[in-house]
Amino acid sequence: MVQPAQSPEPDRSPGPARSSEPARPSDVPADHVVVLFGATGDLARRKLLPGLFHLARAGLMPRRYRIVGSAPAAEALTDQEFRTHAQQAVAEFGRSRPEGPAWEAFAAGLSFGAADTGAAEPLMAAVREAETALGGTPRRLFHLAVPPVAFTSVIDLLGATGLAADGKVIVEKPFGTDLASARALNAAIHAVFDEARVFRIDHFLGKEAVDNVLALRFANGLFEPLWNRDHISHVQIDVPEHIDIQGRARFFEGTGTFRDMVVTHLFQLLGFIAMEPPVALEAGPLRDEQVKVFHSMRALDPAHVVRGQYGGYRDEQGVDPASDTETFVALRVAIDNWRWSGVPFQLRTGKALAEGRHMVTLGLREPVLRMFPLETRAAAEGRSNELVIDFDDPGSITARFLVKEPGPSMRLADGDMLFNYRTAFSAQNFLEGYEHLLLEAMRGNQSLFTRSDGVERLWEVAAPLLDAPPAVRPYAPGSWGPDGIDGLVAPYRWHLPDRRDATP
Repeated sequence: MVQPAQSPEPDRSPGPARSSEPARPSDVPADHVVVLFGATGDLARRKLLPGLFHLARAGLMPRRYRIVGSAPAAEALTDQEFRTHAQQAVAEFGRSRPEGPAWEAFAAGLSFGAADTGAAEPLMAAVREAETALGGTPRRLFHLAVPPVAFTSVIDLLGATGLAADGKVIVEKPFGTDLASARALNAAIHAVFDEARVFRIDHFLGKEAVDNVLALRFANGLFEPLWNRDHISHVQIDVPEHIDIQGRARFFEGTGTFRDMVVTHLFQLLGFIAMEPPVALEAGPLRDEQVKVFHSMRALDPAHVVRGQYGGYRDEQGVDPASDTETFVALRVAIDNWRWSGVPFQLRTGKALAEGRHMVTLGLREPVLRMFPLETRAAAEGRSNELVIDFDDPGSITARFLVKEPGPSMRLADGDMLFNYRTAFSAQNFLEGYEHLLLEAMRGNQSLFTRSDGVERLWEVAAPLLDAPPAVRPYAPGSWGPDGIDGLVAPYRWHLPDRRDATP
């Protein structure tokens, strides 16, 4: 019999992806059987299998665990074929090499069980075997790395077979495509899993720099007093992507950038930036404050939205030649509460843009009395003091301010104070977004996962735009988007710092 996988001692051999210190007992989850639906798919190959192995190398997997892959019977693998598939995935996309005792221990815990509606016995047998091998009462975690159209059928299968009993489920985005579909999906999930066992995953919220937004605000008296309308003039959340749709026309034509990126990523990040201080850094209080932000958001005004489509999109195979699907969206969001009234939140994201970035910029108001002539580069670009958060992995924080140039004249120059995760901490301690969230799901911590009422509120906010979207405007691949986006944020300007500003 294959022995259950047991987390090895943290690997201290050289390399950028290895943990440098043992995991604390509080970090290590209880014993688990993790079931990956869609185990032969792209998400599992690129993120989930490499991420789980990296957690094992870092000593952050449960002391005893098994991972059961699943897919429809037409894609069934033997246990050994699944181990080979996982090894190839880790070799291609992982940060830790699939070799040595660490890999052997991880691979020993892999098995496979196919499942179709009404024919789930292979999966049930694989789960039973895994639990018997572990002994005791291991917990179950199901990850639905499947297309959205399959969510309900997999949930129904887990309920009908009894596998869902006392288990937890990770649901991938999109969480519906409008308010009605989100409500229907939540109803289907809640028929089998209560909300306390549902983990709607958004890998943006697993990034170290997103957690650091909470630390930056609530652990530092330097910043929290400034985090309001009296001191902040505007907030920008900018997530341009250099890549195009990469052949995913079937998915993208039915989704578009707004549904794919804004509702499920940028709005969630906005909730963390704009929330009130929670009474505790725990799932309940944190998500309560995030959902309060969503309820304070005004319904989107289509007049404050620019939709774009890059040149050549309609030539992609599978795209309607007359498609009005947006590959770019920029919008202005208003939050009606005491902290943020009158402060515009400006969001931009899209495909085939000049470069890929993940930035939040908080523009600080100018002093009431301007005593100094402003002839700096920042002044010429319409910028003032700023706090810039780069939440790409591993991320950085830059404070931008004005200083006096050396010399006899009172002339100002732009100055930066930079905190960079890559140089401040050892890179081997970082967890990527999926790794972090997989760990938190096993630990049962919902702090960084979205809640059903928050999801439904965001679709409610989005309804006016979905009902009457402005026509898409063309833009050239490699540009920053269509004409008209500057007027959307006037009197402010879109701002991305130069790449060199965030690089040591």
